[in-house]
Amino acid sequence: MGLGVPEIILIIIAILILFGGKKIPEMMKGIGKGMKEFKDSQNGEPEQAATTASDRPRV
Repeated sequence: MGLGVPEIILIIIAILILFGGKKIPEMMKGIGKGMKEFKDSQNGEPEQAATTASDRPRV
């Protein structure tokens, strides 16, 4: 028993109502960054010490 299209649409609408349109991209960015760090740690790759332009504070 899986989720059908109507159920998925209702879930998406509920998420939009709960979090709003502005918070969702921030949440997805955080989830993506966490997944990337997790994969890098499993592969044994060292963390990058240099900050990227998006990590620098805005002036």
